[in-house]
Amino acid sequence: MKKNVCVLVADGSEEMEVVIVADVLRRAGIGVFLAGVGDSRLVTASRGVRLAPDGVWDSAEANRFDALVIPGGIGGTQIMREEASVKHAVREFLREGKIVAAICAGPTVLHEAGVLGGRRFTSHPGSREELPAGSWLDQPVVRDGNLLTSQAPGTAFAFALALVETLVSAEAAQKVAAGMLVAR
Repeated sequence: MKKNVCVLVADGSEEMEVVIVADVLRRAGIGVFLAGVGDSRLVTASRGVRLAPDGVWDSAEANRFDALVIPGGIGGTQIMREEASVKHAVREFLREGKIVAAICAGPTVLHEAGVLGGRRFTSHPGSREELPAGSWLDQPVVRDGNLLTSQAPGTAFAFALALVETLVSAEAAQKVAAGMLVAR
């Protein structure tokens, strides 16, 4: 059965983390829906790149997804941290055993949702002081059960391939990586 992933995007999201994740997942045959959080139909990402989400974030539609991805970018994560429906969806996905994945400053949204306690995770080192002490790991990608976190734009390929491995298989991730000439 084909997996479907919702990638949240808002003004100020890190464009590399959004586009690389969406691209890699699609190469693996995973359905990707870019959900715009906020009022604008076009999102201006952190470096000025304009992105057109597939639609607006609607928490009532969240149950059709197998995973929820939260990219970094200070502006985008701030918008998501203030959106109660995003935090509720994070808690529900984890409670239901679905995958929640966050990269760079994205784990700050997880912290706001109250789901990092007792879990191992990573983030951009610059976000570390905003997160619970003791469980932060200085690793490119960290998986703790159905929670997947990563550090920055430079780890976006490893993060996306870890998502493919989690949602499909290690073989699928290796095949996609080989086709892109990404070392694993």
